[in-house]
Amino acid sequence: MRNISDIIEKYLKSILHESPEGTIEIQRNDLADQFSCVPSQINYVISTRFTLEKGYLVESKRGGGGYVRIRRIELPGPTTLHTHLHHTIGDEMGQTAAEGLIYQLVESRFLSSREAALMRAAISREVLMVQLPYRDQIRARIMKAMLISLLG
Repeated sequence: MRNISDIIEKYLKSILHESPEGTIEIQRNDLADQFSCVPSQINYVISTRFTLEKGYLVESKRGGGGYVRIRRIELPGPTTLHTHLHHTIGDEMGQTAAEGLIYQLVESRFLSSREAALMRAAISREVLMVQLPYRDQIRARIMKAMLISLLG
């Protein structure tokens, strides 16, 4: 059985997918009641699985009448994707940012899960065993080369 974090993530993504604006607004306490968990569990899911690197913008207001607003950031269309990727990747790219971009490309269906797995393997710090900043520079070049080849 999957854990509660996976279930909450799947639920939030499903209602976000159904939203015509690509935005949802939730109450932490209401969602915690719905899933019989503590509000901090909701915070954990949102802060780890709905990050900017993964293509989400999260706004929140605490206190009475507080909310959490999650907005899906859509990637540009295929015609401007190369320019977007060039600017996003730049000359250096850390592993977390690279994995977040790969995740976003899979979610947007620009990459298959197999292509993503190959890319993650190629850009991991265990494979790129050189010192910083060279590792981040090599990772950026690999990311650009692979994405140009795959999305070309």
